[in-house]
Amino acid sequence: MSLLYQKQNQEIRPGVHLIQDVNASNSPMKYTAVKVLALDANASYDETLGAFEAGIVVLTGKVTVTADQQRFEGIGQRQSVFDKIPTDSVYVGTGLPFSVTAQTAAKILIAYSPTTTSFPVRLLKGDIHQIEHRGKYQNKRLVQNILPDDLPFADKLLLVEVYTDSGNWSSYPPHRHDHDNLPTESLLEEIYYHEMQPKQGFVFQRVYTDDHSLDETMTVQNQDVVIVPKGYHPVGVPDGYDSYYLNIMAGPTRVWHFHNAPEHAWIIDRK
Repeated sequence: MSLLYQKQNQEIRPGVHLIQDVNASNSPMKYTAVKVLALDANASYDETLGAFEAGIVVLTGKVTVTADQQRFEGIGQRQSVFDKIPTDSVYVGTGLPFSVTAQTAAKILIAYSPTTTSFPVRLLKGDIHQIEHRGKYQNKRLVQNILPDDLPFADKLLLVEVYTDSGNWSSYPPHRHDHDNLPTESLLEEIYYHEMQPKQGFVFQRVYTDDHSLDETMTVQNQDVVIVPKGYHPVGVPDGYDSYYLNIMAGPTRVWHFHNAPEHAWIIDRK
């Protein structure tokens, strides 16, 4: 099964277009799933979660989210993900119904992870995001943490946005988090939702294991998804284009501890 899921554009109800839908029925992922929807102004999407928690990320536009008798009106902070403004999100606990209504044309990402542990519905405003500038030389990126492991608002889900400028590498040096070996390394699946600027651009992503039993290099285009069930997963951004991706991670324990590929770890220590 390919690790690359290309953009769809399927109208699943009036004014609601399905861009991505990756889940246990069409992937090997056990802890993570994702749905990306484009909504026309005034269009609505609703869903009732089973034994899953979910994070609804307002990628672009303004929406109203209703869940568990709470209503969050007019949330969303940007017209393009490349505005690089931390956006608003809503966490919805297991078993709850929710609805999203677009006040303007909008795009949302819904991240899922299976759990039977209940956490309360919570608005995650963009202004609580932890912002980081990582790397140097051609390994620089801007990180906006939506739901990191030090915010105890979820049972499994971790969510983060990453911006990588033209000619840089990201998720690099190559690292993995597929061994349940805490405190050294945690077992976390990962899903990448990608966008590029300009939209006709592409990036390269390689997913590989130490023994190369898995070794796939993909040309990833705008609004594609790459799944990382295991292995290292670096991203290379060609000259002339900028990269955005949103990472969804989850596993048995909600903590992000990773292992760098030893042969490439020297890159971190360059002066």
